[in-house]
Amino acid sequence: MKKSNSATAKSAALQSILANIFAGVTIIICFVVGYIVWKFVMGNPLNFQDNDPVHGHPIEGSILGMIYKGGIIVPVLMGLLLMAVTFSIERFFMITRAEGKGSVGKFVKNVQKSVLSQNIDEAIELCDAQKGTVANVVKSALAKYQEVNADGLDTEKAAEMIQGEIEGATALEMPALEKNMTIISTLVSLGTLMGLFGTVSGMIKAFSGLAAAGTPDAAALANGISEALVNTATGIGTSIVSIISYNFFTAKIDTLTYFIDEAGAAITQAYRKSKSK
Repeated sequence: MKKSNSATAKSAALQSILANIFAGVTIIICFVVGYIVWKFVMGNPLNFQDNDPVHGHPIEGSILGMIYKGGIIVPVLMGLLLMAVTFSIERFFMITRAEGKGSVGKFVKNVQKSVLSQNIDEAIELCDAQKGTVANVVKSALAKYQEVNADGLDTEKAAEMIQGEIEGATALEMPALEKNMTIISTLVSLGTLMGLFGTVSGMIKAFSGLAAAGTPDAAALANGISEALVNTATGIGTSIVSIISYNFFTAKIDTLTYFIDEAGAAITQAYRKSKSK
């Protein structure tokens, strides 16, 4: 069992390293893609008067040209938005895989029935069929159940060992579920703040240009303000995607944790019941 736990810990450590590498590479790629789209798609000369992305105004109805005029903050915001979408998709597949092949609630109920009837082998078979995070933790607890039952330990001590096994297995599994959640939660605030920063810098640029012109130009001012507000819209969009994603996946993780606790309580209760008889 100790060797198995050691191997599991090493596997978890390796997965953590790979996940960190994936996160770092993903962040770089998102910013690079954001810049490429901003520079070559939105900054296409066809989107501007006189085919001049630098000095020309966006042609009428060109949303891409207007977004391009939002300035250098736009590709940063696009990178953040891509990060929010990418990590949300990654978390969706990861947590879905962690749930296993069937309904987690139904699986836990079946395990409870098996352990309460002292059919531990059947419960382990259910874990093998279900797979996923909850099944892995429950299977580890069931293996500990069989171990302490064979050793004939004191009931309370054995129950504590089973509970300790559940907590240890959960501690190994949970980091994989919570990975990249910090990035998503950071994007909730960072998206809005970067959007506001881009808007403020754009407004400063618009009013500075107006002051330099010497004469009021309502059209130029309106264009400058609309271009600046593009940053706000993009930043808010990033925050919306991030906060919905974060709350959704947090609820999913809490549900999995609840099922683990429920199954663990059933296993320790079954052990105490078997010894009382």
